[in-house]
Amino acid sequence: MLNAAILASGNGSNAQRMFDLTAAGTLSMNIRLVLCNRPGARVLERARQAGLPSLCLDHTTFPDREHFDRAMIAAIREAGADTIVLAGFMRMLTPEFLHAFPGRVINIHPALLPSFPGVHGSADANAYGVKISGCTVHFVDEIMDHGAVIAQAAVPHLDGEDADALQQRIHTMEHRIYPQALQWLAENRLVLEGRHIRLLPGNRPLATPPDNALVWPPLEAGF
Repeated sequence: MLNAAILASGNGSNAQRMFDLTAAGTLSMNIRLVLCNRPGARVLERARQAGLPSLCLDHTTFPDREHFDRAMIAAIREAGADTIVLAGFMRMLTPEFLHAFPGRVINIHPALLPSFPGVHGSADANAYGVKISGCTVHFVDEIMDHGAVIAQAAVPHLDGEDADALQQRIHTMEHRIYPQALQWLAENRLVLEGRHIRLLPGNRPLATPPDNALVWPPLEAGF
């Protein structure tokens, strides 16, 4: 069972998916804290409606990134969380933060890493004209969008599809592969071997493959 802090900056649709799956008992995760850096962000209202503990730490009120991250570390530890789930958290984390939770910080990126890292990954991929986009769940290290890849979903660009429609299909896959990756972590099935993650076998049957997407490793029942 993961004791998690979900960090988000905006709408919180990935966070909502985790709220729903933990409430249903599908995702083995205790959400100890929902932490946001932007007052008024939708994710805070989502947490309130779900009855989950939440906290807003406005990063603009801190003198620098280091002081802000120290405040986050203190709040997360006080909440009893040891796993950090970045769900649209639009802040680079300091080495001090990562060292406080070694090997326990996970992120979702809206592109197929290592291609198109950075805050505009999905838009950059679309502007480049790639024929296949997607999303990546990965461990976080001190380099942006560089940590070991846990899972990816590849989504083709469809003829006549605009950027918003493509982004929505990518979001749909984020909502499936991110909780699945967290469940593997909760079950201690992720083994880091150099830059690669090996997934140990489990007992759940495989899920029906999603339409117009390729996911690896394959999703399991409930995701």
